[in-house]
Amino acid sequence: MSFVVKMNKSQSSSNHNNGMNGKSMNGNAVHHVSVKTHVNPDKMKSNKPRWTVRASEMSKNTLNPIRAIVDGMKLTPNPEKPMIALSIGDPTVFGNLPTDDTVLQAMKEAIDSYKYNGYAPSVGYQKSREAVANFYSRAEAPLESKDVILASGCSQAIELAISVLCNPGDNILVPCPGFSLYKTLAVSMGIQVKLYNLLPEKSWEIDLQHLESLIDEKTACVIVNNPSNPCGSVFTKDHLQKIISVASRNCVPILADEIYGDMVFPGRDFYPMAHLSSDVPILSCGGLAKRWLVPGWRMGWILIYDSNNIFGNEIREGLVKLSQRILGPCTVVQGALESILNNTPMEFYQSTVSFLKSNSEICFSELSTVPGLNPVMPSGAMYIMVGIEMEQFPEFQNDVEFTERLVTEQSVFCLPATAFEYPNFFRIVVTVPEEMMVEACVRIREFCARHYRPHSQDSNDLDQ
Repeated sequence: MSFVVKMNKSQSSSNHNNGMNGKSMNGNAVHHVSVKTHVNPDKMKSNKPRWTVRASEMSKNTLNPIRAIVDGMKLTPNPEKPMIALSIGDPTVFGNLPTDDTVLQAMKEAIDSYKYNGYAPSVGYQKSREAVANFYSRAEAPLESKDVILASGCSQAIELAISVLCNPGDNILVPCPGFSLYKTLAVSMGIQVKLYNLLPEKSWEIDLQHLESLIDEKTACVIVNNPSNPCGSVFTKDHLQKIISVASRNCVPILADEIYGDMVFPGRDFYPMAHLSSDVPILSCGGLAKRWLVPGWRMGWILIYDSNNIFGNEIREGLVKLSQRILGPCTVVQGALESILNNTPMEFYQSTVSFLKSNSEICFSELSTVPGLNPVMPSGAMYIMVGIEMEQFPEFQNDVEFTERLVTEQSVFCLPATAFEYPNFFRIVVTVPEEMMVEACVRIREFCARHYRPHSQDSNDLDQ
């Protein structure tokens, strides 16, 4: 290999005397020197940059249990029977539950105004936040616009609430069975999830003793979902007060997932948790998705209830900063929000709830008489949970296999409750048209009759 060596005049003279040839240029000398070098080819290869793109730890730790289970199921419907999907918590799927015309008109007017095509404040327009505050404010739990953070659906509201209350290494208490997103969000953020039991024999009330036993110095909040997904349960005022007492004794705030608030059947009442709390600070998450039947519009909110100033400015400021990562929810829906909240007729809400109750009663009545099944009658929301006496269906190891075969033979898809970490149950969504609900129950009955293998009393005695 050749190198060019440049030296000053004195160096050049000295080098010339040592027998090196060179030509002087402006007092400097340039010499061509030949040097034998040995370059290790392996070393050259190791110095070459390599692609090392890796997924983040957060993405690796993000897992939706429903998707993990459903994607692994072998779902091949019976080609001789049309598919009836009772698995998706979307009331718009079958077109039988449209939103009200006043809701659509509010959106049209927002679009036609040309006022909502730009960026809004990350926490939402002031006018929209005022509309939400006015809609939910009560004397026992007053709200102002500063107590409202708008979000891209209730799911994002829950994410913001968890993010502002928890640090990696903290834990949160989550209902079991419960909405799988709580765990999906928490685990991805390095937050431990502790599951507290709900009691099917008590209409899915919380096992309060179990709940309190899980609280420790690292518990950042208790999540309470009422009305419940997947259970369809609605807590009584007395039970809610007992939950609040547990939180109060242990100085733990509550994250109230109330997306199904007021979607309760006649004869039952919905009590927002904040209306019953005198000292426990509460972040209540809600939205338009379910009660107004527009889940795709992605409009949710956090209501900050903190009458004793326990959250103080820090939690509020934290929510504002976290909302700046997303820059707020859809501005057009925000523009329509005041009209949606104030002008939707009461008859629309009542009609929706009446339909859900009727379908729930059909489902419960039909499946209650199916040997091997134990449905739990709901009181609200859009779901009914059905217990499976797995020992009476020896062909199947668990609820996943049971529901998988139900699809194969009867083209009826119910979500196995293992997705909610509650095996040996399945969840039915009751938003389908009535005739479809009836047909699904007939098929489930046929399926169970084919596979039911009751243990005789004699065999039970032998087992003992």
